[in-house]
This record gives sequence, C-alpha cells and structure tokens, in this order.
Amino acid sequence: MPKGYWIAQVDVRDTERYKDYVAAAKPAFEKYGANFIARGGAFAQLEGRVRARNVIIEFPSLQAAVDCYNSPEYQIAAAIRQEVADAEMVVVEGL
Repeated sequence: MPKGYWIAQVDVRDTERYKDYVAAAKPAFEKYGANFIARGGAFAQLEGRVRARNVIIEFPSLQAAVDCYNSPEYQIAAAIRQEVADAEMVVVEGL
C-alpha cells in the first residue's frame, strides 16, 4: 500500500503559541503513525511562492494521512495553528 504524505508550507506569526500547536498535534501524529521527513530547516526557492517553514510528514497510507488531519485530536491543534500561522497543506499519495 502506498504511503501518504502531508506537505505543508507555513509562515508562523507567533512562535510562542506555535509551540502550543506542536504539543497539541503530537497525540494525533502518534495515533496515526506520522514520521517527520522534513520540519523547517534550510531550503532553496526555485519557483513560485514560498513560506518560511516547509514540512513533510509520512503516514502509513493516504487514508491514515487524511484521517489524522480530520481526527478530533488534530482538529484541536489545527484551531491553534490557524490562529498563529498561515499555511497551505496538501496530502499526496506516495509511490
């Protein structure tokens, strides 16, 4: 079964409150088998719009990735993130 990946580009407006998001999201990530491939760090802009923080999270399947996002656990965290950061997020199926 192909894995699923969250790809997120984020501009954090409040770094202290963003820590609350990270803590709140942890139970959902653990429950759905998340594995962080990239979390921030250096990047090179090649084309188009970019944000300051780029995140790639691997899940056991596309469905697990979608279920994690829609879970009650993650939705608590998402509400915090949406208050303190701007983001684009997609879920893609791996090969």
